[in-house]
Amino acid sequence: MGRALSYTVGLLLLIALPLAAAFFLLSHKPKGLLFRPVPFSELPGWVADDLSRTLPALYKSCDRILGFPENRRIPGARIGGHARDWEAACQDVLLATDDASLRHVLEAHFQPLEVSVGGNPVGVFTGYYETLLHGSEVKTARYSVPLHTRPPELVSVDLGTFRADLKGRRIAGEVKGNKLVPYADRAAIADGALDGRDLELLWVDDPVDAFFLHIQGSGRVQMPDGSLRMIGYADQNGHPYYAIGRTLIEDGEVARENMSMQAIRAWLADNPDRMDALMNKNASYIFFRDLGESDGPFGSAGVPLTARRSLAVDRRHLPLHAPVWLSTSHPNPRGPMAEPVAFNHLMVAQDTGGAINGEIRGDVFWGFGEEAELIAGPMNNAGRYWLLLPKALADQAVGE
Repeated sequence: MGRALSYTVGLLLLIALPLAAAFFLLSHKPKGLLFRPVPFSELPGWVADDLSRTLPALYKSCDRILGFPENRRIPGARIGGHARDWEAACQDVLLATDDASLRHVLEAHFQPLEVSVGGNPVGVFTGYYETLLHGSEVKTARYSVPLHTRPPELVSVDLGTFRADLKGRRIAGEVKGNKLVPYADRAAIADGALDGRDLELLWVDDPVDAFFLHIQGSGRVQMPDGSLRMIGYADQNGHPYYAIGRTLIEDGEVARENMSMQAIRAWLADNPDRMDALMNKNASYIFFRDLGESDGPFGSAGVPLTARRSLAVDRRHLPLHAPVWLSTSHPNPRGPMAEPVAFNHLMVAQDTGGAINGEIRGDVFWGFGEEAELIAGPMNNAGRYWLLLPKALADQAVGE
């Protein structure tokens, strides 16, 4: 989410929440992480994919990169190099208009690298989506659940700026006296810790929808007049995420193999008297901002996400904005769950997430609507990916 945003709701994501912002760079390649150059012909489904569907995502990332100073590092893993390393490739990407021309650009400028850990290229891939809520600018009997903006006293600290061994770690809180102390947790906020301060961005009609919005990190709110307001991640209260799906599994309420976002929703609907207590186990609380007429939720790369073509990754291992060839599968939204649908497509690494941890780990952004929710909710599928880097950078990555 992040992802940011990157916020996901596959099975693993119900056990460890993705947070929309993970602000760190890896100083060296992790032990066991391997990059093996392969020809494009080795990518599963390379010939069959309509690459033009990835052009909107590539345009956004290349526009972003070309706006960087040439000596600026590409965010994420250092194998992404600097903006100058991407200039020629991105200029040609922006001239591509269809499958054939993009295919030519990619094959001319990029080298696919199989990503593996100790020779094992298989990892786990999940999904996330943009949720729909119903809300109002004013509190009413129906619209009584607040979505809060970022409190001005909230202080976010990137610990890596103080000590190199703390890179990737973040805390948040508020200053009282001369000390930084923990901020209010979800239970305290639900009990009114922020009341009376005019921090409510919007009011929605369903506490469960609001809770899952905190997981997704962004969504659309349908107003009483039928208009849609897009809102996205602004900040987080600093408390660690606790996945309520884990509690349901440990208490025997839901079998591990049946765990999904839909299963949690069903349990909450069937147990309204226990709903608040369960949700409050997750002390993490998200603050939102109004995205106005944006053409999509923003990922950690700072660009709007593209449905089915934006991928959340672990930026310790992959650079943001990089093309990625993904080969996995996803649940069939209209058929038997036991019959997954093959998914072999060109993606762009444009988001991150707290649960997106690992060398071979990704989260597919499925977009907005019912079908996106049906796919993303239970998605927890094995797969592989290949990182596409400009050839000079690929040579360096292989040689490390």
